[in-house]
This record gives sequence, structure tokens and C-alpha cells, in this order.
Amino acid sequence: MSAVCLIFGLALLAALWSVPMAPGFTAHMLRHMALVALVPPLIVIGLPALRGFAMPALAAALVEFAVVWGWHLPVFHEAAQVDPVWFAAEQGSFLLAGLAVWGAVLRPGAELAGAGGLLLTSMHMTLLGALLILAARPLYGAICYGGDALWDQQMGGMVMLGIGMPVYLVAGLLRVRQVLGEEGAPS
Repeated sequence: MSAVCLIFGLALLAALWSVPMAPGFTAHMLRHMALVALVPPLIVIGLPALRGFAMPALAAALVEFAVVWGWHLPVFHEAAQVDPVWFAAEQGSFLLAGLAVWGAVLRPGAELAGAGGLLLTSMHMTLLGALLILAARPLYGAICYGGDALWDQQMGGMVMLGIGMPVYLVAGLLRVRQVLGEEGAPS
């Protein structure tokens, strides 16, 4: 199972970084979410040794919060769209933050702290997605393509909600279930 996860995670990462993405904010958000919520857990499951180097789960969640929200400040978001060095820094930091979170929350013995980190991440991803959807004007007009930049931004917010919220929420609830299952087990 772990080898399959690793192969799939690395294949998805290779596709994200080698296959040209469609233009626009929505496609860009799809890449972002894959780099923090889909690729890292697959790699961490495939390489359990990564869990041993992880920081505490809540600290990792705060690092990811800073990375995700920092890169979504319009000035940094736009810089990553026009400069290959900024783009590489953005993509690399998303992946590293994702690996930090998933390495921490999947560490054996850190189930409850992992659940807290995942649920915190679910909340901030939901908040950012809602901000993108509910904004009255395009926040990223320079990179939203097509006839309706606000619609593109709103669809990007929907991608964030549609991937981030359920992935982190379900994983967090599964970690809680592990704790409750251990407490309810006969001795």
C-alpha cells in the first residue's frame, strides 16, 4: 500500500510540475491544493520515515497557514505568476509546508495533536476559499483570465473549498476516531 501511495504521489507531483496548466486562477488553485492536500499525504504515507523528522502538528499547521495565506496576498501571488524564480519559490514552499503538516499529523502517537492540526488547517482553508468566493471584486485580476475575472476567482475559491475542506476535515476526524477507538478498546 505504501509503495502505491508513493508512486501515485510522485506521479501526481510530476504531472503538476510538467504538464502545462490551463490559464486562469481556477487551474492555478487546483495546482495549489494538490501541492498541499493531495501530494504530501501520499508521499508521507509512502515514506513513513518522513514522520520522524516532523515538527509538532500545530506548529506545522501554523507554518502552512503562513505559507498559504502569504502566497495569496495579491502582490506575492502576482509575482509568482510573472517571475519563474518566485513561481518556483511558491510551488516549493507549498509542497514543503504540505509535507510538514502531513508528516506531523500522521506521526504515530500524535493522533490527537494531528487531528487538531488538520482541523485548524481545514478552518483556514475554508475561510480563504470563502473569501475568494465572496469577494465583491477580483483580488487577482492580473492573473484571472477570460471574460469574467471575478467568476474565475470564485471558481478558484470553490476548488479550495472542494478539495481542502473535505481532505483536512475527514483526515482530522479519522485521527480523532483513532484516539477514541484506542480508548474504547478492551484492555
